[in-house]
Amino acid sequence: MNKQVIQELTLATQQGKITFPEVVKGLLEVGVESYLVNFATMQKTHFLPDGTTHMVPMILDSGSVAAEFDSDALVAALSDAQADVIRYPEFVKRVVAAGVIGYWAFLTGKKVVYLGRKGEQYVREFPKPRA
Repeated sequence: MNKQVIQELTLATQQGKITFPEVVKGLLEVGVESYLVNFATMQKTHFLPDGTTHMVPMILDSGSVAAEFDSDALVAALSDAQADVIRYPEFVKRVVAAGVIGYWAFLTGKKVVYLGRKGEQYVREFPKPRA
């Protein structure tokens, strides 16, 4: 595991300098198979196949997680992020306002599971590469 690369990718993401596909590529290159973002604790935990983890604090001001899970607002934020209309700082504000308390990005499984405060879930598969 290259902790420096993980730190740099996390910072660049939180500053809105890189896109999700760039983050995925960089994390996979250093052996990260998944990561969990927890907006309640503002922590991002990276998981490697050998069972090791690396935690990085989130530096964004996300606001409070909404009490109700709004899947329509989440889907709209996801669509805007995938179209590169918004970057991570705005994405975080929007998903937290949509009631997302955290998400688990399964890089090797190519999907993300978004979680609400009451156990709600929304699963989004990675977009297929353009031909």
